[in-house]
Amino acid sequence: MFDKILIANRGEIACRVAATARRMGVATVAVYSDADAGAAHVAACDEAVHIGGSAPADSYLRGDVIIKAALDTGAKAIHPGYGFLSENPDFVDAVEAAGLVFVGPSGKAIRAMGLKDAAKALMIEAGVPVVPGYHGTEQDGDFLAAEADKIGYPVLIKAVAGGGGKGMRLVEQAEDFAAGLESAQNEARTAFGNADVLIEKYITAPRHIEVQVFGDGTHALHLFERDCSLQRRHQKVIEEAPAPDMPENVRAAMGAAAVKAAEAIGYSGAGTIEFIVDGSGGGTGVLQEDGFWFMEMNTRLQVEHPVTEAITGVDLVEWQLRVASGEPLPAAQEDLSITGHAFEVRLYAEDVPKGFLPATGTLTHLQFPNGARADSGVRAGDVISPFYDPMIAKVITHGATRAAALQQMRAALDETQVAGTVTNLAFLGALCDHEGFARGDVDTGLIGRDIDALVVAPQPSALHKVWAAMAAAGLADAASAAQGAHLWTPLKHSVTLGWQDDVFSVALQPEGADRIIGEVDDLEVVATRIAGGWRLDGTPAPHVAVASGVVTVFAGYGLPFDVIDPLARDQGRGGDGNLIEAPMPGLVKAVFAEPGQEVKAGDRLAVLEAMKMEHALLAARDGVVAEVLAAADDQVEAGAALIRLEAEEDAA
Repeated sequence: MFDKILIANRGEIACRVAATARRMGVATVAVYSDADAGAAHVAACDEAVHIGGSAPADSYLRGDVIIKAALDTGAKAIHPGYGFLSENPDFVDAVEAAGLVFVGPSGKAIRAMGLKDAAKALMIEAGVPVVPGYHGTEQDGDFLAAEADKIGYPVLIKAVAGGGGKGMRLVEQAEDFAAGLESAQNEARTAFGNADVLIEKYITAPRHIEVQVFGDGTHALHLFERDCSLQRRHQKVIEEAPAPDMPENVRAAMGAAAVKAAEAIGYSGAGTIEFIVDGSGGGTGVLQEDGFWFMEMNTRLQVEHPVTEAITGVDLVEWQLRVASGEPLPAAQEDLSITGHAFEVRLYAEDVPKGFLPATGTLTHLQFPNGARADSGVRAGDVISPFYDPMIAKVITHGATRAAALQQMRAALDETQVAGTVTNLAFLGALCDHEGFARGDVDTGLIGRDIDALVVAPQPSALHKVWAAMAAAGLADAASAAQGAHLWTPLKHSVTLGWQDDVFSVALQPEGADRIIGEVDDLEVVATRIAGGWRLDGTPAPHVAVASGVVTVFAGYGLPFDVIDPLARDQGRGGDGNLIEAPMPGLVKAVFAEPGQEVKAGDRLAVLEAMKMEHALLAARDGVVAEVLAAADDQVEAGAALIRLEAEEDAA
């Protein structure tokens, strides 16, 4: 076994690898960028090496600098985590050329599966079923459009070097193909440096089921399947293992196909074979042995690996380190079995009502519940940076049955507390409460079909508003409540708060040290302090956090209220409706507007690249472009004005 490894990654996966290494007695070396100097993964390791600037291209993608850090610190192996250099075969070759061990597959195996078109050809040769489509090298737009016509709409355009939903577009009719192709190619070029695409038939009731495989370079086994069907724009949202309603004969067939695929390329380490599965079951709704097709192989550990660990009792990172150090496979296929059911949700800093825009901010409060596994790479006080994926944590629950595991997840989400940034907590909670999902009726279109119901934001009640006002006034803390109430008596105190675009005042009337009457929205809430804790109309008050002029009440997955100075309430609110602004820091990829141009509501005016994705900025109304304030390749801050429309009275 290695005595020291370098972890060539950041965030929650670096922390997770470090935890297993520590348990095994293996020392760890972290690498970090400028933005990550004080990050959790740096603190989780025994040593840390600075490798460059905040942008990934200046740090985590600098393979030569990472290899030098490993050699300088005496590390014997490099664990790549996932993302960044984890599936870069040239990096693998360079690691081995330096006399180090890459904890993962060979460069040859990664190359075999790295391009989706070549991988599918290899799978056909190995006897693994693949989805009908065009996987050739011809990239002429007219040729690809003709191939799409042959396949039949709807079709998926997919980057051959893609992953994570990037460079992927669903096209439902021929007239939209050219625009979808251009968009997919642009995003693929940005994300992977390769604009080539393939085209596949889109399965209309698809389920995304993947099989965890593990190999030693010659032999492979599988650790059963995960269902990752709950997706939004091809990005996984909730994963579970095993797949619901999976017949044993189909499980065996998929497992055998996955092992065949892994052994065909001499795979070593942890990997995932992803299948697209016909959820209609040929009209029966039951999965069939001939109703699944190979999509791609991820030649690395997956983000959702904890659910497999939960149902098998296997630590996949430990297996990675053991096999990479030369040990045999730690188990035989017949030694493995499924126990219970597990779910994983991905908690992100993102503004769901605003189209799932990635968000930044300082985490002023962060607390995860007991009874659930939370893999996180951030702590209270850390900053969600615009340079990296805005994941806050993965929350994992395990129960004896699917229903029990899902109920545990509902409770875990309800008890998770995040303040300082907007999150998708309420969206995740709505998904867990979805009747179809609870029954196991899942396919990749579920979120799209029910998106309006799933993104309804929680609304605060009068009770929440009064409690927020008490916290803003310093009365939520039992130690200071008596003094605060005494100082006010017998005066009524007013606190002004903001909830989204609404500004309101709450009147607080102390009636002694242990009783306060709150009035808001023509309603009255009675707060009483019993045994040091507050009750609101007889109900225990929820947890609350106050920081940086924001009160977060931890009910409804977190309700943030701005504390407003009444004298300044008219300043800075409302904004200029004529401006198209950058919703977050990023790089302007393209501008499609020019002064004097007439635009319609919904027209794409610019594209901003941020947090590894492209975001189209649309006209909010019909109008005329007055000014273009940014150009392609400009780096802009959040709120920067990019395009200004003429005021409606001017344009009339």
